[in-house]
Amino acid sequence: MKKIIKNLTPHEITIVGENGEIILSIKPEPISARAKASTVKVGAIEVEGKTIPLTTTKMGEVEGLPPEEKGTMLIVSRIVAEACPNRHDLVIPNESVRDDKGRIVGVKSLAILPRKEVGQ
Repeated sequence: MKKIIKNLTPHEITIVGENGEIILSIKPEPISARAKASTVKVGAIEVEGKTIPLTTTKMGEVEGLPPEEKGTMLIVSRIVAEACPNRHDLVIPNESVRDDKGRIVGVKSLAILPRKEVGQ
């Protein structure tokens, strides 16, 4: 069965081969998948007489993620993938490739996040 890959990030994803050749460029879909986030203050620390707040980010529900569809893989951010541990159709860009100025120009692969099995 032929696979379909949809890019639900806001950026074009370019897959680069071992020799630097472009294997595939995947333009973003009109709607990106995003996880709502809110910052929660959890304390503070004193450094050199100054108070620095300590916060954590609380992740909320995911928006813009369509239901699973047989034969279709969805490229999403790591945050979205981690927020949806029961989805088996989500992949994230992996193994960044950078140019001589340090800018990301592509990735070598797409990664599937590890899933916990029931009872672990």
